[in-house]
Amino acid sequence: MIYFSNPKYSFLKNKKKILNNISKVIDNGQYIRGQNCKNFENSFKKYLKCKFAVGTGNATDSLLLSLKALNLKSSDEVITTSLTATATGISILNAGVKIKFVDICNRSFCVDLKSLEKNITKKTKAIIIVHLYGQSCNMNYLKKICKKYNLYLIEDCAQSAGGLFNGKKLGTFGHLGCFSFFPTKNLSCLGDGGAIVTNNKKLFEKVKSMSQYGWDKNRDAIYLGVNSRLDEIQSAVLNLKLKNLNKDNRERRKIAKNYLKNIKNSKIILPKTVNGSNHVYHLFVVRTKRRDLLIKEMKKNNIFCGIHYKLPLHKQKIFKKFKRNLNVTNQLSKEIVSIPIYPGLSKKEQTKVINVLNFF
Repeated sequence: MIYFSNPKYSFLKNKKKILNNISKVIDNGQYIRGQNCKNFENSFKKYLKCKFAVGTGNATDSLLLSLKALNLKSSDEVITTSLTATATGISILNAGVKIKFVDICNRSFCVDLKSLEKNITKKTKAIIIVHLYGQSCNMNYLKKICKKYNLYLIEDCAQSAGGLFNGKKLGTFGHLGCFSFFPTKNLSCLGDGGAIVTNNKKLFEKVKSMSQYGWDKNRDAIYLGVNSRLDEIQSAVLNLKLKNLNKDNRERRKIAKNYLKNIKNSKIILPKTVNGSNHVYHLFVVRTKRRDLLIKEMKKNNIFCGIHYKLPLHKQKIFKKFKRNLNVTNQLSKEIVSIPIYPGLSKKEQTKVINVLNFF
């Protein structure tokens, strides 16, 4: 069996060290916001070269807390894309504001920046940019748009830990960057986990407070907060795995390079990389007009694929009142297939994937 993702591999590879770190947490007796979480927050902000980081329970909470920290009104709009995880849109609705979907680029799968700018109105207060599949859009152009219209910029980096644009780490371009450490991610823990990063001290202090009920240092709730904390066991795992992130991303790029070089089939469209983007290939997504047949053929050869995402947000029931005519999104969602890519995918397994694709 060849799966499109295999989180078990990376944990088994580091099993002794991970179990040792977890054992130390258990023996220590402090399980929430102890030294392991502090160490990770410090290491992660140094890795990204930003000023502040706070661990959260998951990336959905990271997005929600980031939006709540901006003091948006119910009449305000947040622009994002529809081809993304449901979490991106749900966080906007849970923040009590309106969502506006814009179309994507058929080359990068990221937001179409010209479409985005055309859809900005007086109600628009923020943009959530999704670095989908591990790739960045043109962040220089996007920052100019945000400056021109005085908009907040939140980066959804759930799939792009370690990615760069023009040599700068993703998550550090906007006012706030939100990360996921779900087991399948490039930087992963053994359950749910997330983080928010920023260079703005006031926003940092607010999201940190709001992630723990809205408490100040005296445990007096000064904001309407939630309970969303990165626990000590997950922090201990992340402290170990952060050291391997660059190496793991290089392996993902190596696999992607092999695919790009050797998959040669006119019925399959390969992904493109945006100029300046250092893609970290959380997912390797190809396109075909005969998707169901391809997935069936791959499964027949014991190769399992994914679809990210079959149902764009604007077609999901909870978002129906925000429905838009998004031609590129609609078309791509019918064609995309995520093929296997993860550190530990052997050359033999890669060759099998390539051969099945080429003979499809």
